[in-house]
Amino acid sequence: MKKRLIQAVLAAAIPLASINVQAADPVYGGTMDVVVQPEPPSLMIGLYSNAPTQQVAGNIYEGLLRYDKDLNPQPLLATSWDTSEDGKTWTFHLKHGVTWHDGKPFTSADVVFSVDKFLRQTNARLRQSLQYVDSITAPDDYTVVFQLKQPFGPFIGLFETGTMPMIPKHIYEGTDYKTNPANHHPIGTGPFKFAEWKKGSYIHAVKNENYHVKGLPYLDDIYWHVIPDAASRSVAYETGKIDVLPGGSVENFDIPRLTALDNSCSTSDGWEYFSPHAWLWINNRNYPMSDKRFRQAIMYAMDRDFAKNALWNGYGKVAKGPVGSKTNFFNKDLPDYEYNPKKAKALLKEMGYDGTPVRLLPMPYGETWQRWAEAIRQNLAEVGIKTDMVSSDVAGWNQKISDWDFDLSFTYLYQYGDPALGVSRTYVSSNIAKGSPWNNAEGYSDPEVDKLFAEAATAYPDSKRQELYNEVQAKLVEDVPVAWLLELEFPTIYNCNVHNLIDSAIGVNDAFGTAWIEK
Repeated sequence: MKKRLIQAVLAAAIPLASINVQAADPVYGGTMDVVVQPEPPSLMIGLYSNAPTQQVAGNIYEGLLRYDKDLNPQPLLATSWDTSEDGKTWTFHLKHGVTWHDGKPFTSADVVFSVDKFLRQTNARLRQSLQYVDSITAPDDYTVVFQLKQPFGPFIGLFETGTMPMIPKHIYEGTDYKTNPANHHPIGTGPFKFAEWKKGSYIHAVKNENYHVKGLPYLDDIYWHVIPDAASRSVAYETGKIDVLPGGSVENFDIPRLTALDNSCSTSDGWEYFSPHAWLWINNRNYPMSDKRFRQAIMYAMDRDFAKNALWNGYGKVAKGPVGSKTNFFNKDLPDYEYNPKKAKALLKEMGYDGTPVRLLPMPYGETWQRWAEAIRQNLAEVGIKTDMVSSDVAGWNQKISDWDFDLSFTYLYQYGDPALGVSRTYVSSNIAKGSPWNNAEGYSDPEVDKLFAEAATAYPDSKRQELYNEVQAKLVEDVPVAWLLELEFPTIYNCNVHNLIDSAIGVNDAFGTAWIEK
């Protein structure tokens, strides 16, 4: 075996990939009050992977690894890992002395059960990646070996809490996972233990006094408050009832006012793993969207800097193409589609565009998205593209995209740190299927793109993957199957007395193990 990656033991001084320099010594004690919106359907993170579940349960459960803001893997339940020269055998060495919240020891048997049994059945996204795994074995209580069928480049990026949470074998083995009573009283290895859930009001977690990282956590407990009305969430923060507003908790236009309050801090860190990417679906099947020049004209017609500055308050970044700048294998040398109405008009004239109007479907996620649709509608009108706005609620929006009943439509998807995990799904022809708004809904099909994505997913080493992803990104930017808008940022707003809140690539989803409150 050749050691390629970090080998590090979790020491008390640097227990959790913390990269923030503290202005003062951490303080023990205190209660953290946080908004969770909407209320999660469950806290059983192995069964539910929606955002509010991950936000709360990511502090109760743990994965083998964490990831810093540069997406580098960091030790957690695994202290070190090795890989073979051919990239097909991965060996993880587990931390000794870890216990579940009920006092039972955490061992390699829990890892094998979690990944090979529980999550293979319950987590569809992880299951797609596990198709590259031939076997998972435990030669002893503190060693786990993953044998891959072939090298799979993003494999080391699968081990965060939301993607591959560790599930207690002694509680779930031999049971119906969906009806197990422990789903209502989650038991993990994390820094906080579940205490109470008062539906419609709050979720309460308390300090894990036996946490495996010496000296952590600092907080006594956390309350995640359920406040359905956006205005009321803002008021709760203004009046001091709430310490932390996670990204997306309030309307975008309220952010400048809330961040300007005395003793109010904010950060856009903590979204690096998800890298939310916004674009316009373009239905490639129908005229005029079927003409590449029309799609290119849309890119030149849109004033994306205006959207970033006026609608998103400067948060985010204008997207260069299909891969976000914070996602691995981003090609920074791609050409830019600058705001250029003259070039858009020239392309429309060249293709002989006859003025056929197109339907524009806004995203029904609040007023910011509606304003964005109006801005792009105006941009398109200025170059001669007439749009008919089609209003819909969330269910109707999902249905229209799933049925391909649209011309242009807003969306945003997560990238999960690697193109093989969160990017290729939008562009490969094998993912064209009615019934989902999260696959290749635009209907783009190119055999060369399919081939490049397939080769890049399993190429070895990473330098070869970069070459292939550079090539496919250049091809997609030329073809414009969708119209890329912004790499979104959802700022987390918090009381400045809160310290060390965001110290990983998944932000508040595992933030509170190292956070503390200055008194």
